[in-house]
Amino acid sequence: MTGQGMRSRLVVVASLLQLVALVGTGSSCSVYALQEVGAGDYLSWSTDYAERVIKAMRRDGRVGGIFDTRILSTDRSYNYKLTATWLTPEVIRAGARIAQVNGFLSDEATQDLVEDAEAVGETVVLVEIDPREGSGVIPLDWVAALRWKDREDGSSKTVRGVSTPALRRLPALAGLLPRNYDYDRLWLVFPLHSPEGHPLFDETTLRAELVVRIYDKEGRVDWPVPDSVLGRTEIPTPRP
Repeated sequence: MTGQGMRSRLVVVASLLQLVALVGTGSSCSVYALQEVGAGDYLSWSTDYAERVIKAMRRDGRVGGIFDTRILSTDRSYNYKLTATWLTPEVIRAGARIAQVNGFLSDEATQDLVEDAEAVGETVVLVEIDPREGSGVIPLDWVAALRWKDREDGSSKTVRGVSTPALRRLPALAGLLPRNYDYDRLWLVFPLHSPEGHPLFDETTLRAELVVRIYDKEGRVDWPVPDSVLGRTEIPTPRP
């Protein structure tokens, strides 16, 4: 089966799973509204639906092994709890919709939130890290990378993220789910293109993987690649 055929089958399965998950929520939005992120449909999403959209791109993991222990050094943690939310166009709109409902914002003001978030021009992952005992400190030289996973041809492409603390001020990028204050929150911007300008994710890419490395420990989480980022080199054209 070709990569495109496999992707089509996965999209159908994902849509069916979303339909099952949304039955009984009372949302007036179709599950296929996720494919219409530019049409303004998100302005009618219920908060319950918007939260489901965000949770669908939220992953929990761990940097380091579950049984890691401190042997000789006390200047670092045993391992680190990890949560990552890929702030795709759907998640951005869900965050803006929740901000609209909570803040009694007009449709125009809500659309401005989306435009402000997308002015970043690339793709953003909200990473939350909680050190387990040890020093409780996250070193400054930790790194994160976004890359292909499960490519049919076995190839790989990786881009590194850049921590951008200023993004915490943008409501549509805030995550807007209840926060665990034990975790440090970091906004990482990843390019959606190679140095040559080619899209990072194309029709043959089924899943994306985030790799977080702290000292000699590594953690990974992954997501299906949504259609909204396929073939893009930025999301979308930044507002002037």
